[in-house]
Amino acid sequence: MVEALIEIEVVYAAVDRQVLLSVKVPPGTSIRAALQQSGIGQSFPELDLATCPVGIFGKVIVDPGNRPIQSGERIEIYRPLLADPKEVRRLRAAKAAETKARNQ
Repeated sequence: MVEALIEIEVVYAAVDRQVLLSVKVPPGTSIRAALQQSGIGQSFPELDLATCPVGIFGKVIVDPGNRPIQSGERIEIYRPLLADPKEVRRLRAAKAAETKARNQ
């Protein structure tokens, strides 16, 4: 008997473009295996699908090699941050405090 496939989505947003792929995979497929099967690596050869951080609907998945994908889920591939948001806010607050002190 042929096993029914489940439908999932794979998304990635590069700096210059975004891709959303609809993919059908066998039930029980791991997140990493689903990424490989999606073919997204051909569109973004700079991605290392074996190690890149991924999540499901905004929640980071710690062990995507062992976590099976469920029907209807969306795998999100994350890019590394260029700057730490906390550090950027701290620098902005320091600059604002400095400007305020000079204007008094």
